[in-house]
Amino acid sequence: MATQTVSREFEEATFSKVAWRLIPFLFICYIVAFLDRVNVGFAKLQMSGDLKFDDAIYSLGAGIFFIGYFIFEVPSNVILEKVGAKIWIARIMITWGIISAAFMFVSTPFWFYTLRFLLGVAEAGFFPGIILYLTYWFPGDRRAKVVALFMTAIAMANVIGSPVSGAIMQYMDGYNGWRGWQWLFLLEGLPSVVVGILVLVLLDDGPKRAKWLTQPERELIAERIAADNAAKGSHHGKHDLMGAFKDLRVWAFAVVYLAGVTGFYAVNFWMPTIIQELGMKNDEYLKVGLLSMIPWGVAAVAMVLNGMHSDRTGERRWHAAGGLLVAILGMLILAFVPKHEVVLSLAGLTLITSGILSWVATFWSLPTAFLTGTAAAAGIAWINSVGNLGGYFGPMLIGQLRAAAKAAGSGDGATHAFLALAALALIGVLITVLMRPAKAGTAAVPEAAR
Repeated sequence: MATQTVSREFEEATFSKVAWRLIPFLFICYIVAFLDRVNVGFAKLQMSGDLKFDDAIYSLGAGIFFIGYFIFEVPSNVILEKVGAKIWIARIMITWGIISAAFMFVSTPFWFYTLRFLLGVAEAGFFPGIILYLTYWFPGDRRAKVVALFMTAIAMANVIGSPVSGAIMQYMDGYNGWRGWQWLFLLEGLPSVVVGILVLVLLDDGPKRAKWLTQPERELIAERIAADNAAKGSHHGKHDLMGAFKDLRVWAFAVVYLAGVTGFYAVNFWMPTIIQELGMKNDEYLKVGLLSMIPWGVAAVAMVLNGMHSDRTGERRWHAAGGLLVAILGMLILAFVPKHEVVLSLAGLTLITSGILSWVATFWSLPTAFLTGTAAAAGIAWINSVGNLGGYFGPMLIGQLRAAAKAAGSGDGATHAFLALAALALIGVLITVLMRPAKAGTAAVPEAAR
């Protein structure tokens, strides 16, 4: 099929068909994945008292997940490209579901740390694998909105998972002799195993193997993806494995991603505790879950609107940087607002979640605009793995400062923690704004240096 003979209506219908086929299922995959990653934030409200885990133990356990994730991220994504998305994504989901459910048997800090590390190893490659997978189906000019729709699963996992997690802990507590946090890990871990099995049935490795597409539709997608990859190559995009690591833009975007992710996970893992300390009783887990829905619900809408507007205008950098600026405003609110100001604290949390999710929805359009081939698999995974070290540093930052402040009897350490997070996010803003794609024959350098 020649590209010029394709009507606009046919092209729109084809990509709409692909989106409706893939995104809802991938959305479900990411919801169960994200729940297994962050439900420890709700479990903390109960298990810390049961197991005598202080803030320092919890923050180390929450963050050590990302060390295992970091170590195995790039190898996992390269393997996915070699063996196919179907087998590898299914493997990831089944193993992490089993490990997540095993948390119900944790009794010591050692086993808490060990299982969190193994959970990171098991999940390594999932998110960047999906980002890579979407590049097989959608050209660059359509990707921001698609990624935003997929990543609303982060917000929806919390919108759905927060009250569900709270209800499980409140109403299942004591059933069969198990505590609520044990039921939480079991009931939210097993769905990952089930969905992982469904991946083998419902997911195709790429358009060529999609029997639900007609031959003209397959040809159209192949042409659009080939043209997109050729455009990357014409601008000196990197195609081989080492090419990704030699490109300074990959390292710059890794720093940006680290800046944003540090703030995101700092707030994500501590949000149930922050909300509980606004004046909730110790056993009001459902109420904590319902209030947690507010920031995530607003964030789900904000990130999709930001992604759609970015696709419509074709502008990426300021849509990403603007999201981080909104998050910084939320961090400053939490740094200076008194502890029991419910409305202002929820507003701060809402600005952080909305800003960071709006940022990340458009952020991935920047590195995928110049990476292709094996370099895309390695480059995306490297950016994601370095960035996700923020999942270690963010919770640790808040946990250590809280523990130190309590030991010194000088408050909860929130002001210094959120100021540090805001400063790091500002670094991400500056790099994003100053970076621009290299022109043919030139290296990518900060715009201000030219």
